[in-house]
Amino acid sequence: MIQNDAVLLGILMLTLGLIFYTATLPQKGWTKFYGVVPPLLLCYFLPGVYNSLGLINGAESQLYPVVSRYLLPACLVFFTLGMDWKSLARLGPPAVIMMLAGTVGVMLGGPIALWTVSELSPVTVQGEGPEAVWRGLATIAGSWIGGGANQTALKEVFQPSDRLFSQIVAVDVLAAELWMAVLIYGAGYASRIDALLRADSSRIADVQQRLEGLQLAHQRIPSTADLIQLGAVGFGATGFAHWLAGIITPYLAEHYPTWAKYSLTSSFFWVVGLVTLLGILFSLTPIRKLEHAGASRVGSVFLYLLVATIGMQMDLRAVADNPGLFAIGLIWMLVHAAFVIGVARLFKIPFFFAAVGSQANVGGSASAPVVAAAFHPSLAPVGVLLSILGYALGTYAGYLTALLMQWVSEGI
Repeated sequence: MIQNDAVLLGILMLTLGLIFYTATLPQKGWTKFYGVVPPLLLCYFLPGVYNSLGLINGAESQLYPVVSRYLLPACLVFFTLGMDWKSLARLGPPAVIMMLAGTVGVMLGGPIALWTVSELSPVTVQGEGPEAVWRGLATIAGSWIGGGANQTALKEVFQPSDRLFSQIVAVDVLAAELWMAVLIYGAGYASRIDALLRADSSRIADVQQRLEGLQLAHQRIPSTADLIQLGAVGFGATGFAHWLAGIITPYLAEHYPTWAKYSLTSSFFWVVGLVTLLGILFSLTPIRKLEHAGASRVGSVFLYLLVATIGMQMDLRAVADNPGLFAIGLIWMLVHAAFVIGVARLFKIPFFFAAVGSQANVGGSASAPVVAAAFHPSLAPVGVLLSILGYALGTYAGYLTALLMQWVSEGI
């Protein structure tokens, strides 16, 4: 068993490097493989295999505490500071409406799915303390409204057991990837779906041309100074948030101990909430231009390392212990899908905005651009832009969803 964290970090980075190298190979075998198995799944799965086989001991490694405390908050800053409010406004109401519809669909779907399965199979949702099912589902809320960084933030806030979280990650990936496959397939029939939705898709072409121009005008190769400034912004905000949380948390714990029920006395809750807020504030200043130097790409590197450190704590044998959890995930996704399509039909919004708005929630920056590009490659930035909004909303909306599921769970 490998116990040296320096060796373990090397193994994880080599694993990530191998995944992304093979994902970019043009050979037909690799393209078919990654057409079925997304790279993100392997980033979770392979470290989980190492742990399940006893090659490593993820539970005792100090990599995850370090990555989650330092890289995760910086990652949230990098993903949110690039919010281009003007470009978002130019996309018009349909894009924002469908993005928010996707968020509301996730927020409603979690409690509804939990209640439905509890009525059919009470044993599926049983559990106390760290084994309480709603705690694990809270991390799906973060994942499906924002992304992996928000998921990890809520994992630290609500503290589900590693065993439960292993099961939840499998539910998360299965349901999310099935829905993404449906959306990509639907992109090939967008005109027919738009006819059913009675939507006018002519403005999509205008959005496409505008985004092509923006992308060409702003992209650049980052300099050393750019990367240093990114580090200053990301880790400076992280340090400030930890300092402020160290003041807020003891005060609330002493004067409002009952707030612990809502995780408001959790130091990490305040850290992730504060860095997200700082990232949004940065997006209103010239700091936003650091996105053109690769802020979100640096954030993605941190995110995939974070995903790998989460995966190395998984025991894949635990996934089969409670297969009923998959029913919760599928019902949850069905509620989300029905709500998104219903809103699109009500407001006669093109399927493109419905699909990308939904995936910006469920898949985040890792897959929203993929769905957008399925309609046209130049539209991929729409997925990026809306997924940044998802990162900004993910921690807050996911937290509220978790409280709703806790309320449902306590009433069962």
